Amino acid sequence: MASPRVIKKYPNRRLYDTRVSSYITLEEVRQLVLSGEAFEVRDAKTNEDLTRAVLLQIIAEHEQHGQPIFSTALLSQIIRFYGDAMQGFVGGYLENSLKVFLEQQHKFRDQLNSLLGQTPWSMLNEVTERNIELWRSLQSGASGNTKPAPDTDSDTGKPARKRR
Repeated sequence: MASPRVIKKYPNRRLYDTRVSSYITLEEVRQLVLSGEAFEVRDAKTNEDLTRAVLLQIIAEHEQHGQPIFSTALLSQIIRFYGDAMQGFVGGYLENSLKVFLEQQHKFRDQLNSLLGQTPWSMLNEVTERNIELWRSLQSGASGNTKPAPDTDSDTGKPARKRR
């Protein structure tokens, strides 16, 4: 297994990605999380692990500027657990709850896709193709291309009688 990507945090709060040898932003660290890449953030002087602090900083920025996930009541309750006898259990409980939630979400998506038999894009493509075919048939009918069907009487347009 490859070692995780190391990002060094300097006293000036800049983050240096040792793999690509350049400074990166918090948003780029967030992209590493989204892509599932393993990394750790280390203090450039002490080599202390700062990964959790940087992840919390990313969450705080998104909570402040984006659409929040955590309500004030939830955050207050989490704060109350610090120093409580249950503190040791809360982290594991939240982690397992999120894991179950993600598993259920994945199962729901799979069931929805199997129920529909298609992804939303393929359904959209199929509807579009049907609409194009309908449009073509309307266009051919409007353009005077009114040949009778082989089994119809050309005078009446009704089904032809079979002759014996």
